[in-house]
Amino acid sequence: MAEKQVTVPEVETNEIVEKAKGFWAKFSKPIIYVGGAIILIAGGWLGYKNLVLVPNETKSAEQIFPAEQLFDKMTQLGFNKDSIGIVLNGGNGITGVLKVAGNYSGTAAGKRAHFIAGACYLHNKDFNNAVKHLKEFSTSSKQPQSACYRMLGDAYSELKQNDEALNYYKKAIDVADAKDESTRFLSLSRAALFCEATGKTKEAIDFYQQIKDEITPAFLRDNRIDFPVEKYLARLGVTK
Repeated sequence: MAEKQVTVPEVETNEIVEKAKGFWAKFSKPIIYVGGAIILIAGGWLGYKNLVLVPNETKSAEQIFPAEQLFDKMTQLGFNKDSIGIVLNGGNGITGVLKVAGNYSGTAAGKRAHFIAGACYLHNKDFNNAVKHLKEFSTSSKQPQSACYRMLGDAYSELKQNDEALNYYKKAIDVADAKDESTRFLSLSRAALFCEATGKTKEAIDFYQQIKDEITPAFLRDNRIDFPVEKYLARLGVTK
C-alpha cells in the first residue's frame, strides 16, 4: 500500500507565514540589536584577547624575568635590603615587580609580581603590605599557592591577628598535595608551632599528630630537618 501523503492546508500555511511576518515586524529591531550585541561581544573578546591579553602576557613575562631571577637568587643565598629594593622598585636595568603588578594586573606575570612583592615585604617586616600583595596572588599550582597562604599566616601572626593567621595556615595545609611531603611538612609544622605558641593546645596536638602520621623519617633525614615530633607531643602531654 502506498504511503498516504499528508498535505498542510494552504490557509494554515498562510497563517503561519503571516504570524512569522508579524513576529519579525514586531521584534526585528530587538533581535538585530541582541544578535549584533552578541557578535560585537564575541568579536570584542577575540580582539581584546589577541590585541591586549596575549601581548600583555608576553610583555609582562619579559619585564618580570630579571626581577624573578634576582628573587630566586635571594631565596637561595639569603635576602638583603639592597636586593629587595631592586626587586620591588627596579634598578640596574631591572623592572621592579611593583611596576609589573601595577601595569599588568590580571596577567600571570602580574600575579607572580604580587607574590614576589609580598615575600619581599614580609622579609622587610612590612606586614601590612605583605598581606596586601599576597592576597592578590592566586594560582592552580598547589606548591606556590600553599606557600602564599603560609606567608599570609606569618604576616597575620606578626600583626597579632591570630584567628586570621590560623585560618591561612589551615588553607596552606588544605591546598598542599597529600603526596608532597615537603609542602605538607612546611604547612603542618608552621601551624603546629603557631598553635602551641598561642596556647591552642588541642589544635597544636592535632597538627603534630598529622606530622607524625604523614611525614616519613626518611624525608626529615634526607633534608636534614631536626623536628622531634614525639618530643613536641610529649611536652603537650601526649606520650603514646
